[in-house]
Amino acid sequence: MRTRLAITIHALLERHFPERRVFLKSDTDTRFIRLKSGTQLAAYAGVTITIAWTIVATAIILMDSIGSGNFREQAKRDRATYQERLNQMSAERDARAEEALAAQERFNAALRQISVMQTDLLQSETRRRELETGIEVIQTTLRTVMKEREAARMAASEFEQKLNGDGSVQQVAAAAPAQMSFMAEALANTAAERDQILADARAALEQREELELEIDLMRERNDQIFRQLEEAMAISVEPLDKMFRSAGMPTDSIIEQVRRGYSGQGGPLTPLSFSTRGEEPSADELRANALLQQMDQLNLYRIAAQQAPFAIPVKSSFRFTSGFGSRRDPKTGGRRMHNGVDFAASHGTDIFATADGVVTHAGWQSGFGRLIRIKHAFGIETLYAHNTRLRVKVGQRVSRGDHIADMGSTGRSTGTHLHYEVRVNGRPVNPMIYIKAARNVF
Repeated sequence: MRTRLAITIHALLERHFPERRVFLKSDTDTRFIRLKSGTQLAAYAGVTITIAWTIVATAIILMDSIGSGNFREQAKRDRATYQERLNQMSAERDARAEEALAAQERFNAALRQISVMQTDLLQSETRRRELETGIEVIQTTLRTVMKEREAARMAASEFEQKLNGDGSVQQVAAAAPAQMSFMAEALANTAAERDQILADARAALEQREELELEIDLMRERNDQIFRQLEEAMAISVEPLDKMFRSAGMPTDSIIEQVRRGYSGQGGPLTPLSFSTRGEEPSADELRANALLQQMDQLNLYRIAAQQAPFAIPVKSSFRFTSGFGSRRDPKTGGRRMHNGVDFAASHGTDIFATADGVVTHAGWQSGFGRLIRIKHAFGIETLYAHNTRLRVKVGQRVSRGDHIADMGSTGRSTGTHLHYEVRVNGRPVNPMIYIKAARNVF
C-alpha cells in the first residue's frame, strides 16, 4: 500500500516537476547537477512562501502607516482642542482672579468707610449728649431765675403794702428810693438773663435739629454701606460654598474643623461690645455683628480652600493624556483602574503643590518612580509620581503654589508626564472634581 502511494506521488511530481539536469561546462571538464522532483517542489514552495510573506508584510506596513497618519492627525486635532480649552480656562481663571481682586478692594474700601462713619457717629453722639446736658442746665437756670423773679415781685408787692400801710411815712419814703433802685436793677438783670437764656435755648434747639438731621443722613449712609457690604459678603461666600459642595465636601463640618484650628479672636473682626447696663443692642450693632460673622466665615472659607487641592499641579502648557477610571494599560494592553490623571509636558516642567500640607514621602517607590506624597487637612492626600527631580523633603511644610518637583518619566512610565492623584481617607477620587469645582472661583 505504501509502495503504491509512493509511486503515485512520484508520478504526480514527475508530471509537474520532471527531473532536470543542469550542465556546468568548463574548458577542461563538463559536469551536471540533477534536480529531482522533490528538490524542485521544495524550491517552488520556498519561493512561494517568500513572495506571500513579502506581500503580507508590505500590506501590514502600508496599513500601519495609514493608521499612524490618521492617529497623528487625530492627536493633532485633540491637542488643538485641549490647547483651546486650556486657553479658555486660563482666561476664565484670570477673569475670576480680577473679579476677586476687585471685590476685595471694594470690601477694603467699605471697611475703611465704615470705620470713618463709626468715628463720626460716635463724635456726633457725644456732641448730642453734651447739648442735652447743656439744655438741662439752661432749663434749670431758667427755672431758678423764674423763681427769683417771682420772689422779686413778691418783695415789690410787700414794699407797696408798706408804703400804703400805717408805718412811718418818712422812714419809708427815705428807704424807698434805694430799694426801688435795687429792685429795678435786679429786675433788669433778671430780664437780661432771661432773654439770654431764651436765646441760648433757641440756639440749642436749632443746633439739636441740625444734629438730628445730620444723624438721620448718617444713618442712611450707614444703611447703604451695610447693604453694600451684605451684598458683597453674599457674592463672596456663595461661590466658595458652591465650590466645596461641588467637590463633595460638607461645608458645615469643614468650617467647624477650621474654626477649631483657628479659634483666636481679636483685631478689626472683634464683635461689637454691647452695653453693660442691660440696654438692648441697636439695629446697626446687630447688622455690624452679623457682617463680622460673615467676614469671619469668609476668612474660614479662604483658609479651608488653601488646605484643599483646588489647584492644577502644572501651570505651563500641558495636555491631558489619561483620565481617572478604567483604561487600557499602556504596558500590558489589558484593562486596569487608573487612580489619577496624567498631565504631559516637556521634560523638567515645574510641578506645584495644589494645597497647603506636610510632605510625608519624597523618594523612590516601585511603579511610581520618584514620588511625593503630601498630607492635607480633612483627610486628603495628594500624590505626584514619575518625577525626574524632587525639591522637597519629608516633614517639610508646603503651601499651595510651591515648586515641589520637576516632571520626568521615572518608574513604570511610557513617556514624560505627571501622574497626579487625590485620596480622601485613603480612597482614590477623581482629581478633576476639585479642579472643576474651583474653575469659577480661582
